[in-house]
Amino acid sequence: MIPEKYRKCIEACLACAVACNQCATSCLKEEDVTMMAKCIQTDLECAAICRSAAELMSLNSSYSTLICNICADACYNCALVCEQHAEMGMQHCQICAEACRLCADECEKMAA
Repeated sequence: MIPEKYRKCIEACLACAVACNQCATSCLKEEDVTMMAKCIQTDLECAAICRSAAELMSLNSSYSTLICNICADACYNCALVCEQHAEMGMQHCQICAEACRLCADECEKMAA
């Protein structure tokens, strides 16, 4: 059973990982993939960290606070990158940025 204190953060991390994966996949379908390289890389890194954070929290790990700090940082960075593309009308980047901001907020609460 997942400790209740981690529930919202785990849900946010998993949702963010999915949004990042979907964003990276959508970025690969853009006309100028080279322009999207940083976004794709950032998405994949953020998704990996979010999955790791969710897994460690589910274990009630003593590393939960540390990984949540790292996750919040990765999510804020990913949101910044995606927001630049969202301004150009890329809906998948807007969705990803929103998920990243929510996850970063939950991770910061968890790490506090």
